[in-house]
Amino acid sequence: MISRISTPLLDTIRTPADLRALPDAALRQVADELRLETIDAVSVTGGHLGAGLGVIELTVALHHVFDTPEDRLIWDVGHQAYPHKILTGRRDRIRTLRQGGGLSGFTKRSESPYDPFGAAHSSTSISAGLGMAVARDLDGKTNNVIAVIGDGAMSAGMAYEAMNNAGAMQSRLIVILNDNDMSIAPPVGAMSAYLARLASGRTYRKLRETAKQLARNLPKFLYDKAKKTEEFSRGFWTGGTLFEELGFYYVGPIDGHNLDHLLPILRNVRDSETGPVLVHVVTQKGKGYAPAEAATDKYHGVVRFDPDTGEQAKTPANAPSYTGVFAQSLIKQARKDDRIVAITAAMPSGTGLDEFAREFPARTFDVGIAEQHAVTFAAGLATEGYKPFCAIYSTFLQRAYDQVVHDVALQKLPVRFALDRAGLVGADGATHAGAFDVAYLSCLPDMVVMAAADEAELTHMVATAAAYDQGPIAFRFPRGEGTGVELPDFGRILPIGKGRVVREGTSVALLCFGTRLAECLMAADALARHGVSCTVADARFAKPLDEELLLRLARHHEALITVEEGSAGGFGSQVLHALARHGALDTGLIIRTLTLPDIYQDHDKPDRMYAEAGLDAAGITRAVELAMASSGGIVPKRA
Repeated sequence: MISRISTPLLDTIRTPADLRALPDAALRQVADELRLETIDAVSVTGGHLGAGLGVIELTVALHHVFDTPEDRLIWDVGHQAYPHKILTGRRDRIRTLRQGGGLSGFTKRSESPYDPFGAAHSSTSISAGLGMAVARDLDGKTNNVIAVIGDGAMSAGMAYEAMNNAGAMQSRLIVILNDNDMSIAPPVGAMSAYLARLASGRTYRKLRETAKQLARNLPKFLYDKAKKTEEFSRGFWTGGTLFEELGFYYVGPIDGHNLDHLLPILRNVRDSETGPVLVHVVTQKGKGYAPAEAATDKYHGVVRFDPDTGEQAKTPANAPSYTGVFAQSLIKQARKDDRIVAITAAMPSGTGLDEFAREFPARTFDVGIAEQHAVTFAAGLATEGYKPFCAIYSTFLQRAYDQVVHDVALQKLPVRFALDRAGLVGADGATHAGAFDVAYLSCLPDMVVMAAADEAELTHMVATAAAYDQGPIAFRFPRGEGTGVELPDFGRILPIGKGRVVREGTSVALLCFGTRLAECLMAADALARHGVSCTVADARFAKPLDEELLLRLARHHEALITVEEGSAGGFGSQVLHALARHGALDTGLIIRTLTLPDIYQDHDKPDRMYAEAGLDAAGITRAVELAMASSGGIVPKRA
């Protein structure tokens, strides 16, 4: 059971100014209440819990010490920002997290002045913070800029690029390294071991203080010697010279749950006039909530749950998830082909590659939050005859676009891109929507781009990608459950650039790319009831297009409607270009391209988001009716 606090202080806090008015001695109670409030709120909405519980004390301390929002506080990624939202005037809406019309699950500039930078993709906070610090200096201001970044996010090269730049510029910037030894999966690579060594640094701190005291009383030439001795001691005991070599003054490690430690150190760095400072804070993800502490993922992401027991609501699955189907299909392919390897960028469970890793641990590579490296690493494997499957969410592959273009596509290397979370993703909203991959991949020469209409098609596309060795190939699939179709025992290889007709009709052709196929079939049923006969086709490929099928649909139907779960510039644009090349736009053909709207759609339930986008059955039906009405109605089909 969760214990309750009888005299709440949290009720008296509307903004951080109220928190700053409290004495230090009251902050322990505030933190305890904030932890309970966070648990209770997320139990109602679901969302990211463990990360927020790990920074409860840090959040309280930062808002108590710093003058937010005048002092800029940037949370990297934003998974951990729910307690921050509660303390910054949003407590009355905290139970709308990730719901339609409610609070974002990440920091968002339009939501509050206490969110100076929007997040959701990792490793951006130091770069953004440095930009704010330089702007402050140019304006002659004196406010503080604080970037809070986790150890997992520190595995991305962008964080080091920013630190290198900040150290060279010597702008006053505070970086809080939140070391919870648990990003989403256990951190990989040298950074994890390096931070673990830092965490045992009491001797280092004593040596550093001794060197400082000695140096104050020495001539300059001896002071320089002492400084070098101090740096050697730090490097010998902790490896801590890395941050110092980048130009940061390193402080820590300190217990991130001990307010008596946090408060004086934060005040010291706040009042310091030196250049960039890095404060290394050690925290525990899921801290203070036994079910989270006991879970292997520390309750990183949860659905609604019982706050007293931690038991999460179980939603019965009607069909296997697309991610699970991808994983099992890849495993089956890998059993017969030992050249298949799998790569993920810190998302093994999210991409299903944790299942692949259990059977093929030596052929699975988690490179950390480093999508750029993941793509070029895959390219290197491909040069040596291996068959790399680079499994990355559509939204995260955007971070590696130069590598896709230059290191893979330009060299025609057969890297297989498995793009999970294609289309709209619901509660994670615009930052995680897979809206743009069809457009940004289809414009590349020699790139093959596929989209699965259902989970059976996905198994075939995995097999097709495994067999294809002429250059790069990508296939996309959405988040969530499949349609419940019967799955084949083993995927078959699809002919490249060939679609299929699912239903024959006479008046209107609905040409679908992706999982809106089921909605197209329902729209065809609705239109049939009004005397409109529809052909429904599954394009399968955005590139290369099945031009034979496309031209047949254009010749034998009065209207052609393309449907896709992506932005303008994608599949529909490829269709229009092909029709223009063949002169098929000059024949009186009615054509419409249904895409995601040209906006960033806010979070909501996926069904509502697709309805808003006009990509559900009702929206497709309405688009056909409007298209035909604008042309004066359906006329007999052309020969």
